[in-house]
Amino acid sequence: MKKIKYIFGRLFNMDFKKMRQIIKKIRKKTKKNTIFIVIDIIYCGFAYMAGYNDYYLMEMYNMNRKQRKTILTRGKINKYIKAFNNKDYWHIIHNKNEFNRKFKKYIKRDWLMLDNNLTKFKKFIEDKETIIAKPKDGACGIGVRKIDTSNANAEELYNRLVANSLTILEEVVIQHKLLNEIHPNGVNTLRILTLNFRGNVTIMGVLLKMGNGKVVDNFNNGGILTPVNLKTGKITKPAINKEGEIYTNHPLTNKSIIGFEIPNWPKVCDFVKSAAKEVPEIGLIGWDVAITDKGPLLIEGNQYPTHDMHQLPAHLDNGIGLLPDFEKIVKLK
Repeated sequence: MKKIKYIFGRLFNMDFKKMRQIIKKIRKKTKKNTIFIVIDIIYCGFAYMAGYNDYYLMEMYNMNRKQRKTILTRGKINKYIKAFNNKDYWHIIHNKNEFNRKFKKYIKRDWLMLDNNLTKFKKFIEDKETIIAKPKDGACGIGVRKIDTSNANAEELYNRLVANSLTILEEVVIQHKLLNEIHPNGVNTLRILTLNFRGNVTIMGVLLKMGNGKVVDNFNNGGILTPVNLKTGKITKPAINKEGEIYTNHPLTNKSIIGFEIPNWPKVCDFVKSAAKEVPEIGLIGWDVAITDKGPLLIEGNQYPTHDMHQLPAHLDNGIGLLPDFEKIVKLK
């Protein structure tokens, strides 16, 4: 009953215009009949709780039944989020002001929330040539800006930030020199997915997200990404962007991606497992972690973590998705 309720809920809220655009893209790539694609999307929705974005991004049209059953689809991760993430505590992770307060010892940088105090703002920027400004409830890197404060009129800048709802200000993170060599225009972060089940934290997946000319490294905002081996911290597969273009070297710096090793990998794993225990009421979290010369630090957390980025077809071994790894820990009905 819950499955049927979820599927019909998604149908009533579906963006049919976007769905038609995706069907056209699939038809162009595969040369398959439009009616066949539509029927298969509907079938995957009922059989695997997959949305049309799942079907497209994870190329379920190229998968057999056995492979499709292993994909952690939108509907299936929604079940884990409902089971592990108490909605009454979402605000601690989602609201950047609350997040920075709760995870103060993990963010390891100066920050300020604009609260109608110009004096505080002036003091915050007086020793900083640049700052990062974010909307307090933003997502996907949308709205994040790197701002030069060296010659700015403090009051004018303050008013501009408030007018644009950029109310979370942070000290700029200086990333590890090896990561800086890959892409120096912005901080390249790790997206680490953790599951806290009865006090035991398991790292379910890790991605290295890299910018592609922009300040942000977000996959939905022009970035590229590649999975990181959980045991070794090494990269063995090429990066990919949302359009499906594959890169063995970074497109801007030409630095090799395959073979890169995340600095201080064991320390990174211990760090994020510790952070995952801070709010046990939110058991499934997608963390954005930066690596500096002094070690890892948190950028932000996601209480409704993405599932598709961890299952892109170029990165799957034999087309096998994340669901079996989740079901080894806990299998939900």
